[in-house]
Amino acid sequence: MDLSTGFLSGRALPRRTFLQGMGASVALPFLDAMVPAGRFANRFTDAAVGNTPFIAIEEVHGLAGCNAWGATQFLYAPEKVGKNFEMVPASALKSLEPYQDYLTIISNTDTRMAEPFDTPEIGGDHFRSSTVFLTHSHPKQTQGSDVYSGVSMDQLYAQKFGQDTPLPSLQLTIEPIDQSGGCSYNYACAYMDTLSWAAPDRPLPMIRDPRIVFETMFGAGVTAEDRAARLRTRRSLLDWITGDLASLSKTLEAGDQA
Repeated sequence: MDLSTGFLSGRALPRRTFLQGMGASVALPFLDAMVPAGRFANRFTDAAVGNTPFIAIEEVHGLAGCNAWGATQFLYAPEKVGKNFEMVPASALKSLEPYQDYLTIISNTDTRMAEPFDTPEIGGDHFRSSTVFLTHSHPKQTQGSDVYSGVSMDQLYAQKFGQDTPLPSLQLTIEPIDQSGGCSYNYACAYMDTLSWAAPDRPLPMIRDPRIVFETMFGAGVTAEDRAARLRTRRSLLDWITGDLASLSKTLEAGDQA
């Protein structure tokens, strides 16, 4: 498609364009060539906003200064509220300063639902915190399979905005997840092994192996030969889609090619 003609006519490169190659398919990032002009532009922009990714990251072991003293030093939240805040040199957020205009820092939050509700739960705060992080629901104390908490925020987002994608959500971890059954303080290990809950009684498994993440996102190959070749090579993902990439590049302007 001639892109200059496309912008004038309202036609555009489909947002869900995939590059195909041997045993791999890759979705394109958002390109200028995907934005139609004229009467279609506003409708397209409104739809694109709903596809903004939601990413949640938990630091499970806490951070130095993440306490009352740290609050007085403004290590995790600036002293001034509003848009024109300043980050002190020791702030954990200092590296994000170039993106300050796009940041909303929420302070004074609390995981109250991770605190004990009755005597048998005393001491298990840490084992409840991972589940409470995104569900803000108090987990049921059990070492059996009858776990119960709440639907996590990421899954609520995926249910509303992620259903048009092959993978509405991905749950990743760098922590060992080889535990099973009951863990400390009479809590099932499931409460510590995942942040994401599709339903109050359905924790979602986390993926730790980078190879499995890669295959999940880009496909394991159509044939056994494809999969074997993928395992043998150290080439980048772009090498697998060279033909489709070269064909597409001919239709893109300089900014999109970069």
